[in-house]
Amino acid sequence: MTEQASVFSAVVAARRSLRAFTPEPVPRATLEAIFRDAARAPSNCNTQPWQVHVASGAVLEQLRESLPQKFMAGEISMDFPYDGSYEGVYKDRQHGAAWALYNAQGIAREDKAARHETFMRNFTFFDAPHVAFLFLPEPFGLREAADLGMFAQTLMLAITARGLGSCPQTALSFFADQVREALGVDAGNKLLFGLSFGYPEPDHPANRCQTERAALQDFVHFHGDSP
Repeated sequence: MTEQASVFSAVVAARRSLRAFTPEPVPRATLEAIFRDAARAPSNCNTQPWQVHVASGAVLEQLRESLPQKFMAGEISMDFPYDGSYEGVYKDRQHGAAWALYNAQGIAREDKAARHETFMRNFTFFDAPHVAFLFLPEPFGLREAADLGMFAQTLMLAITARGLGSCPQTALSFFADQVREALGVDAGNKLLFGLSFGYPEPDHPANRCQTERAALQDFVHFHGDSP
């Protein structure tokens, strides 16, 4: 393995979904460098179909206060359908990820109050100092959403490479209208998901969570001969 490949593998291995951050903001120069790296992601015909709005400071605090209230009041607005229902091995993995998160925090399966509190931390962005909201402009659809996913993965690796942490959150797409209003985003931009990020809180038990990965033979199928 080359040195370059070794460094890349280390960054990939270090990236995890972290759910506790310190309040220290990331310097603007670092933020800009991270997003410049993310912009190297591939896309269909180089369309680069992503619009990113990063909330920090006072505007983020406003959202941190209002979103939990809106969720509890049932004020949900979504641009893309999501039911969170899976079957077979995919459901098993979903349950395994939830078990790993609750177990890391010492939360028993029957402790519904603690599990609800853990879920609600999505809407306070796990105390992160920054949140990136990832939008897909109209009339883009499924293929361009895949491009946005590649952008997000590149973004998370760029964050990890700088000693920071992140957590992609589908839950933040529950407030598309509210986020657009708070950030002054045009209605033609549709919210796919959000990404909380910043300096990880090393002592928080949620950050000890480790999820499993499927064995290579479970998802890669080689056809033909190879040396």
